[in-house]
Amino acid sequence: MSIYWDICSSALRNNQENRSKPKDPDSDLNCDAEVAPSLEEIRSWGESFDKLMRNVAGRKVFREFLKCEYSEENILFWLACEDLRKESNPELIEEKARLIYEDYISILSPKEVSLDSRVREVVNQNMVDPTPHTFDEAQVQIYTLMHRDSYPRFVNSIMYKKLAQLNIQHRGSSVSTSGITSNPASRKESLAA
Repeated sequence: MSIYWDICSSALRNNQENRSKPKDPDSDLNCDAEVAPSLEEIRSWGESFDKLMRNVAGRKVFREFLKCEYSEENILFWLACEDLRKESNPELIEEKARLIYEDYISILSPKEVSLDSRVREVVNQNMVDPTPHTFDEAQVQIYTLMHRDSYPRFVNSIMYKKLAQLNIQHRGSSVSTSGITSNPASRKESLAA
């Protein structure tokens, strides 16, 4: 669980340092008040991308992984779209849609997400009269991209395996989180010593 709490501590420090910045879409995870996810719950993230993305703690961990891969903009875009879908105030819908467009769709944005030309054109047409569903097609495309591209690497990452307390493979041996190797040659050497 220490990786989870390290991520939470880091997120809390960042939130305290950046109070004037726009709200983090996943800041509803209050690590001090939240109960840490169970080992079973963490392991379920490795079985289903949908389970990972439906879980606030899972999204936090996946977001940290995406930061390491320099593709955090994908989950930030997806979260911003989720937030927009919940909005009912027309003025706020227009403002949020404009910010999402500027931050993630505009070719001038350093956080631009990778969309095909057809979806980009649909978004451009939808921006004429923004609704909570302005970015639906783009959101599906980015969700699919994360599922097919980043998620398999996340599940196979040392970060996730440590969190899920799974065996980690190191050059022909298996090291569990307890540090005991399962390489037969290593066991023979340790028995002979």
